[in-house]
Amino acid sequence: MPLEYTNQKSLTDNGLNVTPISSVDTFNPRDNYSLNNSSRSSFDATINSNDTFNTQSYDSATGYGLVNASAAVAKAIGQNTFADVPNVGGENWGDDFVKAPEAWARGYTGQGVVVAVLDTGVDYNHIDLRNNIWTNTREIAGNGIDDDGDGYIDDIHGWNFIESTNEVIDRNGHGTHVSGTIAGENNGVGVTGVAYNAKIMPVKVLNDAGSGSVSSIANGIYYAVNQGANVINLSLGSNFPNSTLASAIEYASKKGVVVVMAAGNNGLPVISYPGSYADQWGLAVGAVDQNNNIADFSNRPGISQLAYVTAPGVNIYSSLPGDQYGYYSGTSMATPHVAGVVALMLSANPLLTDAQVRQIITQTAGNNGSDPNLGLSAGSLISQFIADIAANSTQLSTSSFNVSPLNDNHLADFSLDLTSEAESNYNFQAANWSQLRYYESDFNSSSYNSLKDQPKNDDEPATDIEKILRQFQEQVDELRKWFVNI
Repeated sequence: MPLEYTNQKSLTDNGLNVTPISSVDTFNPRDNYSLNNSSRSSFDATINSNDTFNTQSYDSATGYGLVNASAAVAKAIGQNTFADVPNVGGENWGDDFVKAPEAWARGYTGQGVVVAVLDTGVDYNHIDLRNNIWTNTREIAGNGIDDDGDGYIDDIHGWNFIESTNEVIDRNGHGTHVSGTIAGENNGVGVTGVAYNAKIMPVKVLNDAGSGSVSSIANGIYYAVNQGANVINLSLGSNFPNSTLASAIEYASKKGVVVVMAAGNNGLPVISYPGSYADQWGLAVGAVDQNNNIADFSNRPGISQLAYVTAPGVNIYSSLPGDQYGYYSGTSMATPHVAGVVALMLSANPLLTDAQVRQIITQTAGNNGSDPNLGLSAGSLISQFIADIAANSTQLSTSSFNVSPLNDNHLADFSLDLTSEAESNYNFQAANWSQLRYYESDFNSSSYNSLKDQPKNDDEPATDIEKILRQFQEQVDELRKWFVNI
């Protein structure tokens, strides 16, 4: 029987909702990368480089609030928010919710933008995706030669870092569902993606059960950046930080690539990793429902101020392998909505840097019209944090945490033991895995590199409130350690 999403859930549920339906009508490890400044230009006349994140529009539950494509794309080109247009309606309510049609009406549909989906692979033959799959034009298909000299033979449509092959087909469903939300074709069939003219670069970093290693994911990031991706979608996460992964995300940012990361599905006021790295690079995304209520399963920013926004993540309809479609819930489903919005922004202004995208996304998100008294203060955030912990105290259990620290190359399965039968003839086995695919890092002192008490800019001393918040974040990190050891 299909799992039903409710607004009252236990942490062991992780907000999973899987209802697949049939509807065709409607690595080879490489660590020799070096950082350089060959990324997009950081200059754009429409962006004030002195602008900072607006703390008066930030709260501990929803961060900067619901992402707004109409305002974000307009700001990216120095214009006022685009005028409203009629909703597309139906199963594409997520597009309407993030105001993608307003950007489409101005001609910004993701054209010229490549979004790398680092996931379980992608069904590149799907009727809603096959025309929007990235092709490596520097490689000659099937000749067994590494024509472009990147170390990957015949990587025509991406690379499989699990099996070290060029076969990136999705046998799980998660990556295909994510891809449909980003760039499903506007063809009158199935789902229309937020950036329906963008190209999807499939990078398989999770196995068919939905698990992967830090090394696979980090190498997948390097691959995507070096192959020309503009945006990277990471609908995956872990409870712990890892320096290898942080370095890969920093590399992407310095190359001008925006990494969009899921906040996690534990229902706690603490962001999973790599989403927590959105205090420095990229964006973290939480999930809301059709009423713009934060989903109970969605991790919230709590006392940490970072580039956190929300997007639709409950009962999201999108593509599944074999020309099928289905409804999933999770921050994994919210993340591609934001990746799509970033693609729309870059189709309007390809010169935007990671820092500028972060600035625009947060400044134009929903909470900028909220109560000005609901801002960032140590007292208010800490009070909300304690209240959230208290509310969740009866639900906490070690089943929400993996207790086996692993090294970078070990594959970890964080799948939930859930059962659900697909409502179609397609033998879809996705009902036994969590929407947020977790990998485990090497949990030791050398790799444990969470927030430190240092200013983000070496020339600027940390303010008192920044020090307080960082100290509290370190206490939260200690809490993670405690859960590992009990």
